[in-house]
Amino acid sequence: MSTTRAVQPALDPKVGTRTAARFAHPALLLAGIVLVALNMRACLAAVSPMVAEIQRTFGLSATASGLITTVPVLFQGAGAPLTPRLTRRFGTERVVLGAVLALGAGVLLRVLPSVAALYAGCVVIGVAIAVLNVSMPGLVKREFPHRAAMMTGVYSTTMLVGATLAAGLSVPLEHALGGGWRASLGAWSVLALVAAVAWLPQVLRARQERTVPLRVPGPVARAALAKEPGRSPWKSALAWQISVFMGISSLLVYTLVAWMPTILADHGMPRGEAGLVFAFSNLVQVAGAFLVPLLAGRMTRQRGLALVMAGLNGAGVLWLLLAPVSGAWFSATLLGLAQGGSLGLGLAFIVLRTDSVPGAARLGGMSQAVGYLVAAAGPVGAGALHQVTGGWDATLLVLLVLAAVAAVAGWGAGRNRTV
Repeated sequence: MSTTRAVQPALDPKVGTRTAARFAHPALLLAGIVLVALNMRACLAAVSPMVAEIQRTFGLSATASGLITTVPVLFQGAGAPLTPRLTRRFGTERVVLGAVLALGAGVLLRVLPSVAALYAGCVVIGVAIAVLNVSMPGLVKREFPHRAAMMTGVYSTTMLVGATLAAGLSVPLEHALGGGWRASLGAWSVLALVAAVAWLPQVLRARQERTVPLRVPGPVARAALAKEPGRSPWKSALAWQISVFMGISSLLVYTLVAWMPTILADHGMPRGEAGLVFAFSNLVQVAGAFLVPLLAGRMTRQRGLALVMAGLNGAGVLWLLLAPVSGAWFSATLLGLAQGGSLGLGLAFIVLRTDSVPGAARLGGMSQAVGYLVAAAGPVGAGALHQVTGGWDATLLVLLVLAAVAAVAGWGAGRNRTV
């Protein structure tokens, strides 16, 4: 009898309903999404100011040092197609938790005293971010079906805020902690742990909804009952247009992240000022990432918005080509708005161009795979072209042509259709 009384409350549907409802509180969900999003770019941005020190520590060549930032991008593309299978098997909540924990482990692995561990950590970080990149749009679509575009703006903005903070705090952390670049980079694993703890209520809620018969099915239960679409996005022209738009937009971002300060310095701007111009451009990205998804959610078609983003990218590159020093701040403004807005619009396309959560996961997997594999070629290709030509004009002209290709792809991606 005592055993029966002890077990019965855990099987009581009313108790299960109250437990799931408590874990499903919107504030907990929003806090979890924000903290997860903060991690999705922070550990990548934090390493950029430390590359020279890492190079000296291990005696790496310039090419090997470049792989520290390139490898995570490559594995974001390689890992993205695996995520839909993981979410189907284990559920989105558990997959997100596992990815955040893996991200923290990758951050710690990267700072171990071994070159092999350094690159292994980069691989783990890239795969973990890939899983989060693909999981989050579907989760937002499921949890906020009527405010998906707005929430896309919230978490895309949070990603950029995390990157900005990480880039700005890496050197101060190094000085404050007194452990060199390893202590500074390793400290970001704490942020991943905090995000994992904040995400635990969503995992518990999902488990509760799966194991206890609730009177009103929760979001996880409804998603489990939804029929998964059978068509592969890899056979859809619309999915390819979204993927190309995201890929070229990401290539423009990563290429200019890698080389914009150098381009400005090579044209005579003091390196300190070049760094400030670059930081300002990153700051402006936050505004674009927040506002553009909001606008996209209010539109039936987003063709004009995609053209504006591609046009701003092209105008920023053109101004950088024609007036690299005198027009630097103007170029930084245009490029910041375009890059942040293109990120937000690309993520919004995943939500708006699908009619189911599994469909969003599949489209996210494809678009992020194509996007990051394309993006990874940008910094390397730009550096090689600069080495061959001895200047930056050819590189910027290629980026102008790619902005035009992104405009064509965005025009197709902005149609009012679903994959």
